[in-house]
Amino acid sequence: MNELLDRAKKVHLVGIGGSGMSAIARLLLLEGKHVSGSDRDDSKTLDELRVAGARIFVGHRSGNLPTDTDLVVHTIAVDYENPELERAKSMNIKTMTYPEVLGLISKDKFTIAVSGTHGKTTTTAMVGKLLRDAGLDPTVIVGSRMLNPESNLVVGKSKYLVVEACEYRRSFLNIEPNIVVITNIDRDHLDYFGDLPEIQRAFGEFAAKLPSDGALICAAIRSRVATVKAKTKAKVIDYELCEPLTRDFKLRLPGAHNQWNAQAAVAVAEYLNIPHGVIKKSLETFKGTKRRLEYKGKTFNDTLVYDDYGHAPSEIRATLSALRDLYPDKKITIVFQPHLYSRTRLLLGEFGGSFEEADNVIITDIFASREPNDNSIHAKDLVSRINKNGVQKASYIEDFMSIYELMREGELKTDILLVEGAGSVGALADALIKE
Repeated sequence: MNELLDRAKKVHLVGIGGSGMSAIARLLLLEGKHVSGSDRDDSKTLDELRVAGARIFVGHRSGNLPTDTDLVVHTIAVDYENPELERAKSMNIKTMTYPEVLGLISKDKFTIAVSGTHGKTTTTAMVGKLLRDAGLDPTVIVGSRMLNPESNLVVGKSKYLVVEACEYRRSFLNIEPNIVVITNIDRDHLDYFGDLPEIQRAFGEFAAKLPSDGALICAAIRSRVATVKAKTKAKVIDYELCEPLTRDFKLRLPGAHNQWNAQAAVAVAEYLNIPHGVIKKSLETFKGTKRRLEYKGKTFNDTLVYDDYGHAPSEIRATLSALRDLYPDKKITIVFQPHLYSRTRLLLGEFGGSFEEADNVIITDIFASREPNDNSIHAKDLVSRINKNGVQKASYIEDFMSIYELMREGELKTDILLVEGAGSVGALADALIKE
């Protein structure tokens, strides 16, 4: 690990339950460090960290911070008025963001950074599995729990680091990459970027960090990538050219979007000279990641439940399209929890046209996450926009957990139930399957 991280013996993580933050916590625990941390709500992840040896606090309070802490790491989702960060500052304790820590780790590794507006979690997990199956023993950090193995962290002993690289607030610019994968570029995080050209500029800055002997793997002929690839001095590899190699692969994951993810992963493997037979076997046994079109099981009345993290219009379209291909004659109901007021407001028109493949659409309250309440937009506005595009198939429900009672009472009948959103709505899928 990096010298700064090596020196720190006692580390406190603010937002420790987050997908990336919990991976860093596990990595530090495996290094023999004393780890403490806090998060807003309790969770299964926090329980696992407790078992692993971390001291966990629920809620953010200045008293959570141990006085002998050497380093504080925090998610970029918390503001600098957080009481634990304020106390660390008053005590002159070094603080770093999660992206900054990733940057330190990547300096000492041959880093494969998987970025993109959509698909980066699945692609990162695919690349990580490919390198493991090829015997390259990588360290892998993913923004969700992989299903093989069931973790968001794999600690390897080789020079290779495979890491999910997020564009929000230009976080990925902290990483020192040798290979950059860009799955795609789309309009998202507009509360920060403002428009598509600014997003392209950020990806261009990331591509420019590559050394001349590195590689940029992307859909090179796509117009949104053209300005980005012009910024790098590294070799540019078009992952779309890998389509013939993946044509006969029998992926476990449905959907054209997962075929694209696989092509990007294959391009990485080809660049690293991993044999084709290893590539094929690895991807055909890839089980996916949590909440990425994850099949959860059946309800009490044999409704099939899928859970998906998608929170942007194109992600919803891709997920519904994949399910429709699987179940062409079944009734599909989607329960969607919009994520962020700003995203819902700025992409309202695109959201309105994203639900064509669903037979029934249920919209629940917007998950605010890091944003203050915004009365200029409501979930009901999305319902109206969806219904303007065709038949009246969308409705609003305040509490998504009441879906359980609607199904129990026979008021909601469907063959497939898709739980969709990046907020708390995944709890519905778990509750239905427990029953």
